[in-house]
Amino acid sequence: MKLSPEQEAIRGKCFHSSGTFVEFPEGEIELSIPARFEKIVATFPDRLALKSKNCALTYRQLNEAANRVARAILAVRGKKPEAVALMFEQGAAAMSAILGVVKAGKFYVPMDPSAPSKRCTAILNHSTASLLVTNTQNLAKAELAAAGGCQIINVDDLGEQPAAENPNLSLSADAFAYLVYTSGSTGEPKGIVQTHRYALYHVFEYVNSFRICPDDRLSLVFPWLFNGGIHIIHSALLSGAALFPVDVKTDGLNHLARLLVEEEITIYHSTATTLRQTLNLLDRDEKLQSLRLVRFGGDSVSAADIQLYKENFSEDCLLLNSFATSEAGAICRYFFDKSTHVGNDPVPAGYPAHGKEILLLDEQGQEVGFDQIGEIAVRSRYLSTGYWQDPSLTAAKFVVDPSKPNERMYLTGDLGRMTPDGCLYHLGRKDFQVKIRGYRVEVAEVESALRQHEKVKEVAVVGRSDPSGNSRLVAYVVPAVKTETSTSTLRQFLSQKLPDYMIPASFVFLECLPITSNGKINRRLLPDLGRSRPDLATPMASPRNDVEQELVRVWAEVLALNTVGIGDNFFDLGGDSLNASRIIARVLERFQLDIPMSQLFNAPTIADMAAVITAHQDKTLSEQALAVLLNELESLSDVEAARILAEQQKNSKV
Repeated sequence: MKLSPEQEAIRGKCFHSSGTFVEFPEGEIELSIPARFEKIVATFPDRLALKSKNCALTYRQLNEAANRVARAILAVRGKKPEAVALMFEQGAAAMSAILGVVKAGKFYVPMDPSAPSKRCTAILNHSTASLLVTNTQNLAKAELAAAGGCQIINVDDLGEQPAAENPNLSLSADAFAYLVYTSGSTGEPKGIVQTHRYALYHVFEYVNSFRICPDDRLSLVFPWLFNGGIHIIHSALLSGAALFPVDVKTDGLNHLARLLVEEEITIYHSTATTLRQTLNLLDRDEKLQSLRLVRFGGDSVSAADIQLYKENFSEDCLLLNSFATSEAGAICRYFFDKSTHVGNDPVPAGYPAHGKEILLLDEQGQEVGFDQIGEIAVRSRYLSTGYWQDPSLTAAKFVVDPSKPNERMYLTGDLGRMTPDGCLYHLGRKDFQVKIRGYRVEVAEVESALRQHEKVKEVAVVGRSDPSGNSRLVAYVVPAVKTETSTSTLRQFLSQKLPDYMIPASFVFLECLPITSNGKINRRLLPDLGRSRPDLATPMASPRNDVEQELVRVWAEVLALNTVGIGDNFFDLGGDSLNASRIIARVLERFQLDIPMSQLFNAPTIADMAAVITAHQDKTLSEQALAVLLNELESLSDVEAARILAEQQKNSKV
C-alpha cells in the first residue's frame, strides 16, 4: 500500500536545497556493494566521504584504504566466501574495514570491543570466522577474544602495502555481505545473515525516499555494529554523501550536539531518547538550520517528541518516524512537518515501505481486521536470509508462501494495529505484554498515557512479580527538569485515563533511564524495586498506638515494604485487590473482631483501618464465626474484590 496523499505531499518536501538528487536505479539492487561503491568513487573521487573525530577521508582515500584491507585478507585467506570478524571503535577504520571485507568476497561480522571477551569469543566461534581484522587500539581485546583460535590482521600495520587497486572480484547479489549478532531470547547471541541484495535494496529505498544526494551530510549515531548503523553507512557511502561517525558512549552527548551544529549535518538518525538528551545541551537560541530530515527509529516515540521537533527545528526540516527490524529492515514510516497534528499517543509508525507488505496476525496465524491488535508480519522479497546456523529458528520466523515463491513472510514478534487507510500503529513487543489479574496489558499503552503528564519527561513500564508471584506493573519515571511529582499525583492522573488494572502498582523516579549502545531503553538494567516506601505526597507518619503498630507490620509484610506510614494511601503503596484481601484476612485473624468486611475495604489508610478496629473492639468473634468470615473472604473473587475497591476509590473522591 502506498503513502496516503497527505503523507506523499509531506514526503515531497524532502529535498536538498542544491537540487542535486539523482535517483538510485532499481536495477542496481542486483549489483554488489563493492560495484556500487566503486561507481561512486569514480564519480566523486575527491569529495569528502567520511569524517570522524581524528580522521577525514575522501572517496578516493577511503577506497584505497579499503583495497589494502581487501588485499591483505585475500593474501591470507584466498577468495573463498567466509566470515571475517571486525573489531573497531566507531570511526574511519571500521568503515574501510567493512568495505575491505566485502571487496575480498567475504562477509563481515561486527564485534563490539567494549563487550565482554566471552561474548566476543562466542560470536567468533558461532560465526566460524577464521580471521579477525582490528587495529592497534583494539588489538589486545581482539587477541583475548580470539585466544589463538583465528588469525588476526592489524590494519595499522599495513602501511602502503599491499597495493591500493580494486581487487575487481565478481560478486553475486545473493552473496552474503554481513552477519549481525543481536541478543537472543535464550541468552545466547543470534546471528542474522544479510546479502548484498538486501543491503542495496535498503540503499535504494532510503536514497529515493529521503532524496539523499552528494551534498548531504549524515550523522552516524547508531553504532556501526548494528543493522540500523549499517544502513546509514551504506546509504551515505553508496550515494556520494558525507558520513560523520560519532561515538556517544565515548565522546558524550556534548560532542554530538556540537557536531550537529559545526558540521552542518543535514540528516540525523537516532532514537528519540538520544535526541531529547542532546537538545537539552544546546543553547536556547541555537537552531539546527542545516538539518532537513530528523529520523527516529529503534524505540518508542511520543507526542511530546513530535512537539520537541516542532519547537527546535527549522520550517524546512521534516521528521520521520519509522519501524524496522534487523531481519526485515525498514518496514514502514511516517513523515511529519510543522503543520502535522498529533493527538494522543501512540504516534503512527506509518505506511509500508517500498517492496513491503504488512499483515497483522492473531495467535492462530490468521489475519485480523482493521483496528484490531495482532502480531506484525512483513512479506517481501527483501528480507534477511535467516539466522546463521539455526534452521529451526529461521523456519519458525520466516514463513514461505508456496503461492509467492519469490517472497517470504517474517514474523516480527511486535504488536500493532492498522487503520483502514493502511497506517500502522506499533504497540510494542509481544514479550512486553503483562497479565495483570487476568487482564492482558500492553505496557506501551501505559507508557503513552504517562508521557501525557506535563511533569513526565521519560518513562518505561515493565511487569514485575511481587513476593507472592503475582504480576504487577512498575513505572520508571524521569521527571521533567526542575519539577517535582509523586506517586500519588501520577496515580490520580492515570485514573482519569486507564482502568485500575493498568495503573502501575509502583512508581520509581530516576534521573535518567538506562539505554543500550544503540539508544534503546535497556529494560534489563532498570533497578529492582527493593522494599523502600514509595515517594508519596503524604508525609511519613509513625504509628501512635498498638493497633496502628500492628497494622503497619501487617501492611508492610503483605506489600513487601520496609515500613508504611499511617496516612499512606493503600493504592499509592502499590496495593491491589489481592493484597487487600490478604491484609483483611490477617487483620480479622489478629484482632478477631466482628467487623463488616466492607468497612475494612473502605479504609484506605492504616489510620482509617485502626479507627474501624477501635470502633468495634467490644464485638468479638467466635472461632466458628471467624472461620465463616475467612472462608467468605477467601471465596471472594478477584473481580469482586476489585469492584469493592473501585467503589471505595470512587467514594473517597466524592
